[in-house]
Amino acid sequence: MSPTKALAAAAAVGGGMLRSRLRSSLRLRSSGGEGAGRWTTQGHEERPKGYLFNRPPPPPGESRKWEDWELPCYVTSFLTIVILGVGLNAKPDLTIETWAHQKALERMQQQQQQIVAAAVDSE
Repeated sequence: MSPTKALAAAAAVGGGMLRSRLRSSLRLRSSGGEGAGRWTTQGHEERPKGYLFNRPPPPPGESRKWEDWELPCYVTSFLTIVILGVGLNAKPDLTIETWAHQKALERMQQQQQQIVAAAVDSE
């Protein structure tokens, strides 16, 4: 038997064993409709009760009053985003590709100067 056929036969046997193990474990885990499922156990509510962060909505026509921590938090967050945006856009490009490109341009300029100097000397 060639090595490729032997490898294919071993892969088929291994795949069959893996599928049979996965099927048996899935049969043990699935609820099958009776009793509690994996994500719903006794004690979990079907629908949430109450409001987000336990805050009732304001009456119609009124706006929500800000708490004392909200304004400093929002201002600090905005300033952080602005400072990071400006700072990260202004940082120098120190990648190896940029360095190599600059070195290649310098070499090309030196070669052109040598060619021009050789042409002037030959005249």
